[in-house]
Parts: sequence; structure tokens; C-alpha cells
Amino acid sequence: MLARFVRPATPTLRSVPPHGEQWLHEIKFDGWRIQLHKHGNSVAAFTKNGHDHSSRVRWMIDAVARLKCVQSLIIDGELVACNDADLPDFYRLHFHTRHDRGLCVWAFDLLYHNGRDLRELPLIERKARLAKLIRATNANWLLLYSESFDDGIALLKAADRMKLEGIVSKRRDAPYRSGKQCDWIKVKCARWREANKERWRLFERHR
Repeated sequence: MLARFVRPATPTLRSVPPHGEQWLHEIKFDGWRIQLHKHGNSVAAFTKNGHDHSSRVRWMIDAVARLKCVQSLIIDGELVACNDADLPDFYRLHFHTRHDRGLCVWAFDLLYHNGRDLRELPLIERKARLAKLIRATNANWLLLYSESFDDGIALLKAADRMKLEGIVSKRRDAPYRSGKQCDWIKVKCARWREANKERWRLFERHR
């Protein structure tokens, strides 16, 4: 039986990233939040609201099933579609969720592993375990590890140059907390905000 869905940590929007040695910073990928579960031979994927998304990402389910030496896990990540320049393309993701080389999951946290609840461990330790796990798999470009950086201002500038969505800053020693009590802070890039100011129209068409 698969572990129960875990309500995701939700970053708080700010205008500038925090600074200090207690923080690490990651790219915020423009996609759909996804939670990957594995227990024995059973694998599932859930949306940020807990809806079973497995049938729409069967290719990722198969990739997680191939993870080596893993009896059980829960990974927190972002489902992303890329354009021909290998940059996240939210519009493509919205209309194309079938298996192709433009789709992947960027994994940024490991909540459970082989029967152990890791949520009380420091973030830096959870990420180290996640990096080791993903590097041991043969999922290749389907399941990718989201790297961390020390300088949030520099990362935000780089993300803006690349026209990415932004960054998320997290306390290195913090446990995983669901909801907005997680000490996660997101900052959006100026270029991304300008380019996506009409995004609401995409959702209007699908009501």
C-alpha cells in the first residue's frame, strides 16, 4: 500500500530573497507541482492538491519504478515541459502531458525513503539523500535533481537572464513542514512576470 499523500510545503512570495549562511537557494521551475510515491512495485503521482495524476504521467511512473535499491519513497518535485531551447514552457505543459523528451520532473525534496519518514531531518540532509538516490537511477532525463546555491541574489539575476520563473529560498537546517509554515520564500523574475502577465487567460479558456 502506498504512503498517504503529504500536503506540500508552500513558499511565501517576497520581492527579494533572504540572505545569510542559513539559507540555500534553488531555481523555481515553471510547471506543475508533483509528488511521486513508490512502495514496492506500486508507484503513483499526485498533484499539489492530492489528485492522482498517475495515468497522465505513465512515463514518469515507469521511471520511478526503475529506481535502484528503493523499496519506498516520496519525492517532492515539479513536472516541467521544455521548449526547443530547453527552457521551461508552461503552455506546452498545459496542452501536452504525453510522454516525449520535452517532459521531466525536477526533484527537490525527499520526504520518505525505504520506510523512514525523513521530514524531521534538516533540509540539507534530505537533499543529499535525494541527490544520491537520483544519481543511482537510470531514469536519465526523466527525473532530475534540483541543485542548491549559496547566493540568492546572484541566482535570481542568472534566472532572470535565462527568462526563468524565479527562485525559492529555504533554510538549510529546517524540517519539512506542510503549508506556509515551511520557511520557504519564492521570488519571481521581472522578465518572467512581464512575459506571463496574461497567463490567466489560459485558465479562462478551460473553464
